[in-house]
Amino acid sequence: MTPTIRLRSRRALVAVATAVFVVAGALVALAMPNQAEAQQGPLPTGRLTQVTNFGGNPGNLEMYVYVPNNVDPNPALLVGIHWCTGSAQAFYSGTEYARLAEQYGYIVVYPSVTRSSKCFDVSSPQALTRNGGSDPVSIKSMIDWVESNYAIDSDRVFATGVSSGAMMTNVLLGDYPDVFAAGSAFAGVPFACFATTNGSEWNSQCSSGQLIHTPQEWGDLVRGAYPGYSGERPRMQTWHGTLDDTLDYQNFEEQIKQWTNVQGVSQTPVYTDHPQSSWTRTRYGDSGPHAPVEAISVAGAGHNVITSAMAPYVMEFFGLNEDTDPTDPPDDDTTPPDDDDTTPPPTDDEGCTAVIDVVNDWGSGWQGNVLITAGDSAVSGWTLNWTWPSGQSITSSWNADVSSSGSSVTAGDVGWNADIAAGQTMNAWGFVGSGSSASPQVTCTPA
Repeated sequence: MTPTIRLRSRRALVAVATAVFVVAGALVALAMPNQAEAQQGPLPTGRLTQVTNFGGNPGNLEMYVYVPNNVDPNPALLVGIHWCTGSAQAFYSGTEYARLAEQYGYIVVYPSVTRSSKCFDVSSPQALTRNGGSDPVSIKSMIDWVESNYAIDSDRVFATGVSSGAMMTNVLLGDYPDVFAAGSAFAGVPFACFATTNGSEWNSQCSSGQLIHTPQEWGDLVRGAYPGYSGERPRMQTWHGTLDDTLDYQNFEEQIKQWTNVQGVSQTPVYTDHPQSSWTRTRYGDSGPHAPVEAISVAGAGHNVITSAMAPYVMEFFGLNEDTDPTDPPDDDTTPPDDDDTTPPPTDDEGCTAVIDVVNDWGSGWQGNVLITAGDSAVSGWTLNWTWPSGQSITSSWNADVSSSGSSVTAGDVGWNADIAAGQTMNAWGFVGSGSSASPQVTCTPA
């Protein structure tokens, strides 16, 4: 039987529950020149676009939006949240959510941190209180901006993130249970685990897995962010590598304790399977794909747990691809969301292939995304080489280790984007180039 997702009017729930109650530098501006200078829509489609005047922004965050070419009339909204040292551009280029938006019609918001650490505030008292200030309020303003310019389905607002972005996913679901339907956190920690009162962004007790609470104590921390709220709580999906040495694996267990308590379901899983050989997936409160809590443990993986194979499982948990069973990943169009309709490189039975996709060209510089396709066998690491034809160079890059010698370029994966399933294409990394745009022949060598 096809599972059913319960939808509800969140505003109605809030009304019942309570009475009434985001280094923008020249480089970023060049990399993403499309800007909405006023709080007006609609935005260009098929491009990452910056919105500069989106409302209250106590966290001083930047807002970027991806509206697909085939946006739904009443689209879902996904908030994609980057890791420490990351950016909106890095999360856009290094994950599959924009490409999948072309298939499923939802809009993506990418918050971007401007403070020097490039980490989201998930620790201050302000961040851990509904409407308390800091980054969560800025992100809520971004959601409000999209809602005021597009007829989004307010019952289908989701958050996903990696590391610091995973922590923020937990925080957003705690602060704004009336806004989010579900979240998916990759290598995160429970809500309020990183709490500090001295201005520090880091909590060593939490990161090392030494902060242990009972389910009730964890649940009370979530409930304390929005006292008096009695409406439905967002569903939570969490992913963690067993060998995570940055945010200890114990935080995976603590998130399960927290969100099963918040959902009012047993800590004993009602369903266990292995979608891939190293994955153990457990569901709590319901055996279906839209369970109140779903947890995926990845054996042998470190902090860079996320791979391109995982996005279909996020889509299924959110209910954004109900026609697809992620245990049999979709044979979908892997063409990147680009107005030029660049075709992914053909597969290579002996390894991998790659192409440079020019996504922006403003005359004095340009932005390229690098698309890598695995052959008949999966790739667990890659190195790329090419030679510029006309003196171009890379002025900045993200999600790859890049070196240059004259006109020759060498680039390699950075761990989390090493794995590409057989026959699949990954929008693996991106860069800003000098001079005129170019798409030289790229040699891909698998690890």
